[in-house]
Amino acid sequence: MDLMNNFWVAVGAVVPLFTLLFMGLVIKRLKLMTEDELAHTNRMVFTLFFFCMMFYNIFTTDLAHTVRPKLMLFGGLGVISVFLLATALVCWKEKDNRKRGAMIQAVFRSNFVLFGIPIVGNIFGDTALSIPTMMIAVIVPIYNVLAVFTLETFRGGKFALGKILLGILKNPMILGALTAVALRLVDFPVPQPVLKGIGQVAAATTPVALIILGASFKGGSFHNHLPQLISCVGARLILVPAAALSLAVYLGFRDIELVTLMAVFASPCAVASFAMAQQMDSDADLAGNCVVYTSALSCLTIFGWVFFLKTMGLF
Repeated sequence: MDLMNNFWVAVGAVVPLFTLLFMGLVIKRLKLMTEDELAHTNRMVFTLFFFCMMFYNIFTTDLAHTVRPKLMLFGGLGVISVFLLATALVCWKEKDNRKRGAMIQAVFRSNFVLFGIPIVGNIFGDTALSIPTMMIAVIVPIYNVLAVFTLETFRGGKFALGKILLGILKNPMILGALTAVALRLVDFPVPQPVLKGIGQVAAATTPVALIILGASFKGGSFHNHLPQLISCVGARLILVPAAALSLAVYLGFRDIELVTLMAVFASPCAVASFAMAQQMDSDADLAGNCVVYTSALSCLTIFGWVFFLKTMGLF
């Protein structure tokens, strides 16, 4: 009986995500939105919706309860450790610099914001979203700095840290978090009707973003980089979460903290990795296929991780 209950917990965590992705695929199939409309909608979601989501979740929560220094430290150091190991292994096995940048980014950079946040919400309820939301403020800047450093290094470019940090401060998610913290510190009373409207936009962020992601999926040829693609997919979905979650369990993380870490380390490749690979002369085809195939296969692997952790009584 417990096994069946655990099965349905895993189903409940995964199926809503992929239902929304499937709706996006239907939109693509029926051609309900053009490529330009998808691009504009995606930019709107990133610029406005993500700002509202970060602002609302942080502004309306008890920061003293939400801030988990140990969790944030583990998440940040974990991402950096995965990056260093991925860099060493990829540079050892792969000689093509354009593929190196795309592969390293695919292994260490997950789609935590789009996939991780709803996983936690589907398991623990929307009231628990403040903890993974707070993790965004730690994980996203690390992702951005390491991604630019990697892609610039392997195209022979110059790593401008000041420009990268300025770009991070302009990121709508970081701006939303900083604005919420600043208003909380000065005890600024946001009118309830305004806060309610922001909350409604925040609630719509993940569903709309996942639908747009599904509608944006494009299949590409993988024959020129099949070994690299298999390596990246296996590392992103199996090896990285296996190592990170084993250490997390050993260090005593449980319940919502452990599921938040699972969301960070077991989510598929970040969609942004494809756009950055295009802009920075990396192997965009390989990067794009890593996003598509990890996103598709994560339906099975995320289900497996949730089911395993639940069966082991870890949340």
